Amino acid sequence: MSYSIDLSGRVAFVTGASSGLGAQFARTLSRAGAAVVLASRRVEKLKDLRARIEAEGGDAHVLELDVTSIDSIRAAVAHAETEVGSIDILVNNSGVSTTQRIQDVTEEDYDFIFDTNVKGAFFVAQEVGKRMLARARGAAPGTYTGGRIINIASMAGLKVLPQIGAYAMSKAAVVQMTKAMALEWGRFGINVNAICPGYIDTEINHHHWQTEQGQKLVQMLPRKRVGSPEDLDALIVLLASSQSHFINGAVIAADDGFGV
Repeated sequence: MSYSIDLSGRVAFVTGASSGLGAQFARTLSRAGAAVVLASRRVEKLKDLRARIEAEGGDAHVLELDVTSIDSIRAAVAHAETEVGSIDILVNNSGVSTTQRIQDVTEEDYDFIFDTNVKGAFFVAQEVGKRMLARARGAAPGTYTGGRIINIASMAGLKVLPQIGAYAMSKAAVVQMTKAMALEWGRFGINVNAICPGYIDTEINHHHWQTEQGQKLVQMLPRKRVGSPEDLDALIVLLASSQSHFINGAVIAADDGFGV
């Protein structure tokens, strides 16, 4: 017996879609039938991704978004809903990091991480969530009542690692943010969940795994391997779908057992 999930008719808004996990999430949701809104500061990369999605028969739209700017968030979400339709699925993926020990974190480093990973993620989810709430209350039009918000946290939000302490703190905040939103919005049919990926090989960090330091890290992992973006495909589609109606406030570690 086969089983499939169809997201046809749904609109998915993906932040940080220009590369890495964000780009893979967008491609995966498109292949499942959703119209995808690609949002990031790097518009040219988004256009390349749109071309690839459209070549596969998908429906993709490009929007410039700086999650550190409230005005940019509001404008991007409003534009998306005007151009594509009501947002049914949010993949809250934008994130940044630095590498240094706690004593070396500067105010600029701290603000750089928290402005994107916490403040940006919160206000993107809030802006989309308010519109989902309005539809649930009958105060705004839309064919789909409720919604799916998927916050991309990190296994570092559950297990602190050296030299990324500020990043770990920010992702722990995303975990708590997920639970708070799930608690308040769940009764309106809005499910809010978090994925905590482990070490994933993307174009951004691919070179690191070939270095001596990278290989030492790989040897510390339970199965001595890093994941690929495709390893999260099934999870992102499930959480975006109606079939996940009983999953709310979940914090799902997808880390190959690293946090065990």
